[in-house]
Amino acid sequence: MTVTRVIWCFLMIQGAIKVSYTAVEADPVNVCASCHRNATCDDKTDGSGRKVCNCMYGFVGNGRTYCQDKDECQLGRICGDHTVCHNTYGSYYCTCLTGYSPSNQMTTFIPNDGTYCHDIDECSVQGICGEGSLCHNTEGDFTCSCHTGYTVQNGTQPFNPLRDKVNCKVIDCGSPPSVPHAEQISPTITHYTSELQYRCVEGFQWKKGKNSSVCGLDGRWDGPSLVCEEVVCGNPPTRPHTVQIWNGRVTLNSTVTYSCEHGYYAKHGNNKSVCAENSSWTKPTLSCEEVDCGAPRSLPLSVMVWRGDSAVTSSVIYKCIEGFYNVRNEDTSVCDSEGIWSQPDFLCKEVDCGWPPSRRHSVVMWNNSSSLGSVALYVCEDGYRRVGEGNVSICNSNAMWSKIDMRCEADCGPAPDVPHTEVMWDNSTVVIHRCVKGYYSRTGSDISMCDIRGKWQVATLRCKEVKLFIRDVTVVNERCLGWNAENEDHLETYTVTYVGLRDFERVFSDRRTKLFSSSALRPVLCLNLLPATNYTITITAHSTRATSTVTTNTSIPVPSTPEVKYIEADAPLPALRLQRSTDSLDSICMYQVFVFPVEGVLLFDCSSSDSPRFFAQQRCDGGYVTAQIDLRGLATEINFTVGDQRLYGDFFNAPLENGKDYYIILRNVCQWGETRTQSCIVWAKARGTSYIMKVSALVTVGFISVVGSVIILGYWYSWYCK
Repeated sequence: MTVTRVIWCFLMIQGAIKVSYTAVEADPVNVCASCHRNATCDDKTDGSGRKVCNCMYGFVGNGRTYCQDKDECQLGRICGDHTVCHNTYGSYYCTCLTGYSPSNQMTTFIPNDGTYCHDIDECSVQGICGEGSLCHNTEGDFTCSCHTGYTVQNGTQPFNPLRDKVNCKVIDCGSPPSVPHAEQISPTITHYTSELQYRCVEGFQWKKGKNSSVCGLDGRWDGPSLVCEEVVCGNPPTRPHTVQIWNGRVTLNSTVTYSCEHGYYAKHGNNKSVCAENSSWTKPTLSCEEVDCGAPRSLPLSVMVWRGDSAVTSSVIYKCIEGFYNVRNEDTSVCDSEGIWSQPDFLCKEVDCGWPPSRRHSVVMWNNSSSLGSVALYVCEDGYRRVGEGNVSICNSNAMWSKIDMRCEADCGPAPDVPHTEVMWDNSTVVIHRCVKGYYSRTGSDISMCDIRGKWQVATLRCKEVKLFIRDVTVVNERCLGWNAENEDHLETYTVTYVGLRDFERVFSDRRTKLFSSSALRPVLCLNLLPATNYTITITAHSTRATSTVTTNTSIPVPSTPEVKYIEADAPLPALRLQRSTDSLDSICMYQVFVFPVEGVLLFDCSSSDSPRFFAQQRCDGGYVTAQIDLRGLATEINFTVGDQRLYGDFFNAPLENGKDYYIILRNVCQWGETRTQSCIVWAKARGTSYIMKVSALVTVGFISVVGSVIILGYWYSWYCK
């Protein structure tokens, strides 16, 4: 009995004594009626015959007022090793830990019958670790590891598949490695220890390295290290007296065909060579022997010109004997590739030149013989002279009279003289004349010809003396040049040179030359002269070298107005824009911006030189220049704000007065020396926001009109500014 049980028993005894004492005094007979429902009424062990209440097994207490459950699992390893104790009301039971099994094969047990927990061999369950795994039993547990050829997935090994989400997966090396110029010859299996075999493709040979690849434990292919090199056979072998028919390729199965050279024929043997796998050409055995035609045959009435060769292309030339000639087309026989001399189209016939040909205006002196070597002499008739070399024709071996380079021409003597002319061309029978310098052709033909009688048909050309001047040179409308030529309708060519300079632009220069032809007594030539330029113009006549010079100044044209878009703005600072084109006169031109209050009828004279300033207004209409802008170097697009209080030139861009309406006028002014030109355009109207009409108007609609250089602006009032 444990200490705890002894203490409880002692307490129970004490309580019993007290209760017994009390019961003796009260009712010693009804002790059992007072026992707790989890207690039994037992005889006391002292032999007194009295009863006592004892708590039942599994409970502790005084037996009467209480009997509470006893937790046997608190008494230490009551169930034994590898167990779990489970307390129940009034009792307890035992179970084995995971990985252990009770010896009585019952789910629960109480160890008082000798039952204990022994280890479970989980490895006895087939496939508990999964495919490719090994099971390892341990005390109360088990672990798994991967077979060789498998690798652990989602963790490490050893592992327990009941606790870990780990498994073994077969090692797969993936796609087989590729080898340049090689192919796989074994089935594709990519698991551990799988081996693949390779070989070089056609046209390549195994040069070095290993031709297999093995899937390793690391999931990678080991190898191959195979190196395949292209089969290259180099230059094919040669054979005596052969030519190669070959496309230049030296790779596998490339073919060379041999044929005999010209002058040789194939006697026997193989005429092909092939590039083989060992990088060598197969051996050709073609044998070629030289063609021999033997001696050529002779032909009637001929002799042979032959060097004694009888190989292919050897030739023999046949020539007719003296006094005979070949009347056919050929005279040569050639040894062909078949070993036979060709048959020439050759026939000798006796030479007979016939009558010698006649020559115009000549006489033939001849002995009437037309055989080989006969001679004919040609002599010009009286009144003609021989022109050209050779006047003897000989009957030659081809039965033709030889050609002679002679002709008989009439003899007219030296070229005829035509007054005031010179000979430009002469071939003894035709002469071309032209007028000498200082004279010009008036009428008639310029050709003299020698006729068949030996007489000159003299040219009728009449040359008249040139009397040409350049006088009274004038410049009309600043562009056209006129002068007095006094050339008597003679077509004359002039050189006109003109040089233009500008005082205001030192680097400027306009230098040009123009050729001009005219037969007019007062020629007129229009030139493209530039404006605002000082020109010096020189005119020179080609025939007499007469020269005259004149100077002229071109004026400044009216400047073009820029491209503006008229606007009416309700703003104290109206923003205006314009688009302009640059000009060579920009350096002497400027823009002036005028501001005019709209009060009655305003007459603005664009040609006026008046430029009133804002701080010193002298005009009755209150208008003034608010900006002056030089055009030199100015951009093509300009933005301008009226009233921005800045200086433009030495003019102040004053702000517009609130409550008034204004017209904005843009004037383009160009000035060179005392000359001034200008153009104007109405740019905008700035309308005030609180303008009150001070004058009673007949009509309150504004207007703009232009009369000459005067711009009329305003309203139809009965009053206007003068």
